[in-house]
Amino acid sequence: MSAGAQAIAAKPRQAPMSGFERYLTLWVALCIVAGVALGQGLPDVFQAIGRMEVAQVNLPVGLLIWVKIDFGALHQVKEHWRGIGVTLFVNWAVKPFSMALLGWLFIRQVFAPFLPADQLDSYIAGLILLAAAPCTAMVFVWSRLTNGDPLFTLSQVALNDAIMIVAFAPIVGLLLGMSSISVPWDTLLISVVLYIIVPVILAQLLRRHLLKQGQAAFERAMQKIGPWSMAALLLTLVLLFAFQGEAIIRQPLVIAMLAVPILIQVFFNSGLAYWLNKRAGEKHSVACPSALIGASNFFELAVAAAISLFGLHSGAALATVVGVLVEVPVMLLVVRVVNRSKSWYERG
Repeated sequence: MSAGAQAIAAKPRQAPMSGFERYLTLWVALCIVAGVALGQGLPDVFQAIGRMEVAQVNLPVGLLIWVKIDFGALHQVKEHWRGIGVTLFVNWAVKPFSMALLGWLFIRQVFAPFLPADQLDSYIAGLILLAAAPCTAMVFVWSRLTNGDPLFTLSQVALNDAIMIVAFAPIVGLLLGMSSISVPWDTLLISVVLYIIVPVILAQLLRRHLLKQGQAAFERAMQKIGPWSMAALLLTLVLLFAFQGEAIIRQPLVIAMLAVPILIQVFFNSGLAYWLNKRAGEKHSVACPSALIGASNFFELAVAAAISLFGLHSGAALATVVGVLVEVPVMLLVVRVVNRSKSWYERG
């Protein structure tokens, strides 16, 4: 979750978009280019970073995630229970399973003759990890671009984080097992503790400490933390693409084939959430963030878990990084579609 979301919780009205956020696509693209260039220019440095692990969990990536995780508590918005129900259904009952199906269809069937045979299982595992980790800090940016309800967005993201604590490992284990892929459960559970449980505990402790100083002090602290949150996110991108830059340069066809099920999944889940909200009678300001939350991923967790389970240079790690590569432009397209279709949504 985004650190800036706490300001939204305290003050429900949308803050104006900053110049930095307006050019987010440019910053992400620059981080990708910088990461690939640094990985090629300083390979020894990033190999050393990649070896900084505890129980096969990469510490630098984990620390960056701690910085950007939202410092807040769960917020229930009872009047939008239908939108929350739709998002939970798409995130947990549809998304992971549809990705497992798409992975089997495209990786094991359609594209199998063109992919390295020894990496097929790893590619599918990466896609499953990506789909089983819903909602990222970026959701707050997407929601603002669609004038989404900020309290709904915050409560839904917080609820997803709480569910991930207990559901991420079992769902990943189930789907990997169904795909005949062995799962080192100890590493998977350590990843959940490091990337979900620890940040949530630290967030709650910090939130309580700041609120003791008063609401105004709390909001000022959140405004200061916000830029650090985004900086950590971008630095995470640089690190990830430094790790995988060589594979991306050497295997552009593989990247394109891995992108196909990811793209289909994003459009399918966002469209399904958007339509179900319309059928349920939710407002457009709720349907938009619901569709965006239903389509986006907590890619930092997915990448970190892939590295932990299968290794830094595995097909699983590459598949999750491809998810990062396509997420920003695709989500901006989804934002454009839901904004332009507002009159259709509200008709009748």
